[in-house]
Amino acid sequence: MPAPAAPPTRDHPGLPAVRGRLPAVLLMTGSCLPVLGAVLLAPVLPRMQDHFEGVTGSAALVPLVLTVPALSLALLAPFAGVVVDRLGRKRLLVAATVLYAVFGTVPLWLDSLHGILLSRVLVGVAEAAIMTACTTLIGDYYSGRVRVRDRYLALQTMCASASATLFFVLGGALGAAGWRAPFWLYAVGLLLAPVMARALPNPTTAGLGVSTDSGPGPRPFPVRRMAGLCLLTVFGAVVFYTVPVEMSYLLDDLDVDSTGVIGAVTAVASAATVLGSVVFTRLTGDPRRRLPVLLLPCAAGFLVMGVADGLPLLIAGAVLNCFGTGLLLPSLLTLAMSRLDYADRGRGIGLWTAAFFLGEFVCPLVLLGGKGALGSLASAVALLGFVTLTVSAVLLPLARRTAVPLPRQVPEQR
Repeated sequence: MPAPAAPPTRDHPGLPAVRGRLPAVLLMTGSCLPVLGAVLLAPVLPRMQDHFEGVTGSAALVPLVLTVPALSLALLAPFAGVVVDRLGRKRLLVAATVLYAVFGTVPLWLDSLHGILLSRVLVGVAEAAIMTACTTLIGDYYSGRVRVRDRYLALQTMCASASATLFFVLGGALGAAGWRAPFWLYAVGLLLAPVMARALPNPTTAGLGVSTDSGPGPRPFPVRRMAGLCLLTVFGAVVFYTVPVEMSYLLDDLDVDSTGVIGAVTAVASAATVLGSVVFTRLTGDPRRRLPVLLLPCAAGFLVMGVADGLPLLIAGAVLNCFGTGLLLPSLLTLAMSRLDYADRGRGIGLWTAAFFLGEFVCPLVLLGGKGALGSLASAVALLGFVTLTVSAVLLPLARRTAVPLPRQVPEQR
């Protein structure tokens, strides 16, 4: 009597077994590189502004040096995903890491603000490829061990949150030597690239474009499956970045202008995000069913921050919110990963990455619009809390009605 057919799996049969911790360490480190670009230069922007004060429009252009990589990352990540699926994950990651170092260090030798801005756009291109390739490789290497994969995706969030604080401190320390000095840190890409080329297994690309659970012929990309999740991810990114982006302004409204206090509060909030990511690794079950619940601490934190009339209450609200975002971000990412076949993973993660960084880019614009309409930033944050509660309420019946088909698990290798 023939054995029953095995249920279809989203994992590609040619993927290599991953042994040791070095591949995971490299992917976590690579995932931190776009974070370095996002916060490293913040402490030296005033010095850069002074250096280029004679350039027309420098008041608007200098801040773009910090933010334009995130915008180009958001715009180009979907194209990076297409390249990942067609040319290979590892090859693109190694090449993009080298280009990241080259474009990132160009401002060391340029004295043109427009030239520096162009180099920052190119840094964003490299970051789009790095982030998409790193996340896709995590899915490739550990898809057959779903719990392991989810833990590494949560670790990616933890590393990004912790590294943001570290890079901010490093940027400030190096900035004491001049506004150009922090750009030297981009050279770390030249150290990482050869190690990645040697230590990362190379997934086979045989069968790309053909699903392992469908009939013959090319299978269209699951646009409908990803569209709603990407829209939710844009909103999730606004929720995620509100505290890091707006905390210093909220503190200023409470007449707290000490850089030491601002740094300490930011560090405490980052620690809460890391704690939320750690708790995420202990959660089980359908990730879609968890989303409405995970939005609740985010919303509650915003509401507390919105009514805070002193520092202790503001810190309490920020910690509650960041604990929730530490749970929310890896939940959105693992949900996206669970919806993608191997052949679609690069494009799907590229779209998800674009949605997340688009949310990062529009976050301050959303809060600025709310502040203009309501009269204060605290009121805008409170409004965002009510909107987050509404989104949670809308998702609740959908989560109860629809379950997410997850890949078949195979026994974990020990």
